[in-house]
Amino acid sequence: MARVIVVKEYLKNKKTVVPVGDEELGKKEESKDPNSELKKALDTAIVTEKPNVKWKDVAGLEKAKDILMEAIILPNKFPQLFGARKRPWTAILLYGPSGTGKSSLAKACASELQGTFFSVNLSDLISKWFGEPERLVRSLFEMGKASCPAVIFIDEIDSLGGSHNDYLRRVLIEFLAQMDGVNKDATGLLVLGATDKPWELDRSTERRFEKRIYIPLPKKSARKKMFELHLSDTPFSLTEEDLEILAEYTEGYSGSDISSLVKEALTEPIRKCRAAKNFIVTEEGYYIPTTPGDPKGEPFTLTTLPDPKKLIPSLISLVKLNIKP
Repeated sequence: MARVIVVKEYLKNKKTVVPVGDEELGKKEESKDPNSELKKALDTAIVTEKPNVKWKDVAGLEKAKDILMEAIILPNKFPQLFGARKRPWTAILLYGPSGTGKSSLAKACASELQGTFFSVNLSDLISKWFGEPERLVRSLFEMGKASCPAVIFIDEIDSLGGSHNDYLRRVLIEFLAQMDGVNKDATGLLVLGATDKPWELDRSTERRFEKRIYIPLPKKSARKKMFELHLSDTPFSLTEEDLEILAEYTEGYSGSDISSLVKEALTEPIRKCRAAKNFIVTEEGYYIPTTPGDPKGEPFTLTTLPDPKKLIPSLISLVKLNIKP
């Protein structure tokens, strides 16, 4: 009897009335996008942001910057320079040793474009959402196209390479189909793949990336610039000559290695403050840690300082950076 009343109400008001107890069914029928729930779930697995990384924040890699500028920055700002035959790159592969700045390049590209940055580790995403391979990849690209201008950065793209697993093969097939769509008509969308094992890439995947850029270990000038960037907002006693020494003796270091080295050095003043038993008190009332034998020092510990806010840590030096010429 209840359903008869519902039908009468529908004929009278010409609108959908959801029967009692069928609320969930009504919600499903109202959904226009079959992948809407998956996209909401993907939001927790994909880093979506408006990065604030400029080209100047990425030391070295001038060739890669020029290619990325041609790929997406210039076409969006000067579309008259491009046409049917002069199409910009839409898919670029960044390969090289780990920790050399591939993700920083991708963020800088999105920032200069003033677009949305989608970052996803493909191996993590696949393992987390096992069971819906085609919809998974399709939804990722739909999110990118809906947010143009945008950059989709796919880390560990080699996780799809040489797979004999049926599940991963389905992911690969859908990925290749989506890449074909990007190469044809996704204006304003750039796909950047990153890998430190390019030899594991499937040949069909490699062909979808129209341009491939080798990201090497930083040269001496780039290493010096990295130290300057990492120490830019920190008081230090390093001279220009010291920075040259640092750049010289960190040959073979990646950008990630240099970042870790500076972070470790930045903790040394904190350790010195914790271990100090004597502090010099300046005329302005600031406290500087010193050695026990310093005649200017007064007996304090970190926890007994009268005004903790006036503690001044020691400056960063070559000794703290653990680099010996």
